[in-house]
Amino acid sequence: MHSLVIVESPAKAKTIRKYLGSGFEVKASMGHIRDLFPTKLSVDVNHDFEPAYTVIKGKEKLLQELRDAAAKSDRVFLATDPDREGEAISWHLATLLGLDLNQKNRVKFNEINKRSVLAGIANPSEIDVDLVNAQQARRILDRLVGYKLSPFISQKIRRGLSAGRVQSVALRLIVDREEEIAAFKPEEYWTIGAVMYAPPAKRQIKAEFVGDENGKIDLHNEEETNAILARLEDAAYSVKSVKKGVRSRTPAPPFITSTLQQEASKQLGFTAKRTMRIAQELYEGVEVEGVGSVGLITYMRTDSLRISEESRADGNAYIREQYGERYLPEKPRYYKSKANAQDGHEAIRPTTVSLTPEAVKSSLTGEQHRLYTLIWRRFIASLMANSVQDTVKAEIIAEQEGRDGYILFAASGYSVRFDGYTALYDDAAEEAGAALPEMKDGNRIKLRDLNPEQHFTQPPQRYTEASLIKMLEETGVGRPSTYATILSTIVDREYVTRQSKKSLAPTELGVAITHLLEEKFPKIVNTKFTAGMEADLDKIEAGGYDYVKMLHSFYDEFEETLKKAKSSMEGVKIQLAEDVTDIPCEKCGAMMVVKVSRYGKFLACPNYPACQCTKPFVKPTEGKCPVCGGDCVSKKTRHGRVFYGCSNYPDCRFMTWDTPTAETCPKCGKTLFRSRGNKLKCLDENCGYSATGNKKENEG
Repeated sequence: MHSLVIVESPAKAKTIRKYLGSGFEVKASMGHIRDLFPTKLSVDVNHDFEPAYTVIKGKEKLLQELRDAAAKSDRVFLATDPDREGEAISWHLATLLGLDLNQKNRVKFNEINKRSVLAGIANPSEIDVDLVNAQQARRILDRLVGYKLSPFISQKIRRGLSAGRVQSVALRLIVDREEEIAAFKPEEYWTIGAVMYAPPAKRQIKAEFVGDENGKIDLHNEEETNAILARLEDAAYSVKSVKKGVRSRTPAPPFITSTLQQEASKQLGFTAKRTMRIAQELYEGVEVEGVGSVGLITYMRTDSLRISEESRADGNAYIREQYGERYLPEKPRYYKSKANAQDGHEAIRPTTVSLTPEAVKSSLTGEQHRLYTLIWRRFIASLMANSVQDTVKAEIIAEQEGRDGYILFAASGYSVRFDGYTALYDDAAEEAGAALPEMKDGNRIKLRDLNPEQHFTQPPQRYTEASLIKMLEETGVGRPSTYATILSTIVDREYVTRQSKKSLAPTELGVAITHLLEEKFPKIVNTKFTAGMEADLDKIEAGGYDYVKMLHSFYDEFEETLKKAKSSMEGVKIQLAEDVTDIPCEKCGAMMVVKVSRYGKFLACPNYPACQCTKPFVKPTEGKCPVCGGDCVSKKTRHGRVFYGCSNYPDCRFMTWDTPTAETCPKCGKTLFRSRGNKLKCLDENCGYSATGNKKENEG
């Protein structure tokens, strides 16, 4: 018997092929093979949102290969990813290949190893139509919003803009935060720190002013602070109370998609898109020396904290062998997933615990190894015993002779009684405070230094990718599988820029889009409304909600809102300050503005149609033309490839693919250009200077 197995990627096909052996042919669909038409709405809003699908351009030959392979096979298994998108890909494949949707030909596995693959093949199921309908509903919703709303904002602000059902909410969160920062008014406050010691011990004690005999005191200005300092002159210090305790720290659960993206951003500096790309590679399979092609982690799109008992046993065995029995908790630890979590997959974990980061390092790229190390350590640590710390909190009073009352300081510290899981993975910054010296009530304390300090309250911080993902997750906007796409979209379209320290700041364009949507389409950028739609999609997936009914409930109101917006803004155009240049129009003198056509940006007179003067839009660089000394400008071919030419074109026809730099040639003083091979060179044909790294070559 000959069987065909269809997966999504060549890497996954290669890994699975070695587990199945003879009798099985494994082919890749290369992701989706059919989708909505790219150049039209492809959704019949008058007939219950019937979608019109077409084979994706360029995949016709692949589809024919799959049809030929299916025709000569006794059985076809659809082994695409185990989520909504994967289910939809299988459904499209089944339809295109003429398979019976009632036949059990759908294969799922959460991890790609021999045991899981063989178990999946042995236990196929029917395609889950509810899961497919949930994916279709999401795809149609996104198409309706994108194709109806994007032309509107493009017409009112700038050609070529897009609005997305979820990306618009993410953008609004960033814009709202920026406006909070701009409106923030700092308030003054003061603190008084003290450095002390408890004779005969010389160990330093760091304490903070708390208040006085009447309770806590907040210091708002220098005058209030000086009043406290006056009460501390020549004061005697002593211990008022010492409280000892024990605290236990529990390890964080294994990763889900959102927490993996957050932690990879914080610890490794990876964008969400980069994290998901690397995780996909680790899931689908890599060549490990001495093992062969193997999937190193379980499926990376999940919001469930569940792990299999088999993986728990493997992890426990590793901990027992490497650390000892006491590093295991008395009872197995089970983490509870969020109420709206989809429990179809496990948490993200290594498929084979014995394949430690050290064991596979030589077989992975640097970024693969860093991410795998993060996943592996987090999983093992989640199974380990708690960390136990001994804590001490001391109250220290300062009293002036002959004066009633006292000034109160507080100091705290800890020492580690048992490191537990932190021996492998410390997932939280320790609280400030080293171990305090032994003290008892009434002990005399010596003061070394007082440090009054002025502070001002700080505005809220801009979102980073990690904190924005956390907010999207908390508000129920989007799903873990969509976060990376959302973030890359708003950055790529220049609605948001990445600042220093990985923070996200909206551009003027992003602010303008958000304000327009807030005014005319408030529900589109409302977090609760968008989260409610996500909840409806979950209901469709569970079989409890008709997806056509859900689409009607959204679109009927949306269409009416769009009509009102078009009517109220007829003839209105929003001009962005960033689009106004300092280049005067050659005909009327008005400052030209940046416009966008299907071929890219160009300069146009703002007095159009009275004045129809236009000019090419060129982006200046740091370099000068080596031929005539004019500005070197960045241009694009009709296919979008960047090249560099002279601003005096067509009088000067210099052009190059090499990138101009701010550095000058040590021989002739002209601009140096950097080639793709990272070679600096002078493009003056009479000079010929070049340099690679620190090695300099004086040619000619």
